[in-house]
Amino acid sequence: MILIACVDDNLGMLFNSRRQSMDRILRARLLKLCGTHKLWMNAYSRGQFDKTAEGITVDEDFMAKAGSDDYCFAENISVKPYEKEVQKIILYRWNRVYPADLYFDIDLKNWHLKESNDFAGSSHDKITEEVYVK
Repeated sequence: MILIACVDDNLGMLFNSRRQSMDRILRARLLKLCGTHKLWMNAYSRGQFDKTAEGITVDEDFMAKAGSDDYCFAENISVKPYEKEVQKIILYRWNRVYPADLYFDIDLKNWHLKESNDFAGSSHDKITEEVYVK
């Protein structure tokens, strides 16, 4: 699977059961990136996408059900238990530090940064997309 997450500079993902931030341009980019591949997420994440967005599959156990070429967008769960199934990690960095109590818990020292690109979002002047491979 291809794992996607949004993180702050400290790899924080969630604070007090709420996402740190969200961005409509990032969501559009994410949908375009997935193309015809299945994009898995839970109901919490689905709530930020337009109801008409196609290609999204919602399941509370989505990380366990995703196939090898599927994308998984994780916001409010630990991803470490699924690391062996992950082929690629795509992180969207907010480029700032927010309060956090849930962190991206896969150690990136075991991964190779393949590419990094900055783009302007609707809520952030700069969002960095990082692609990691094994």
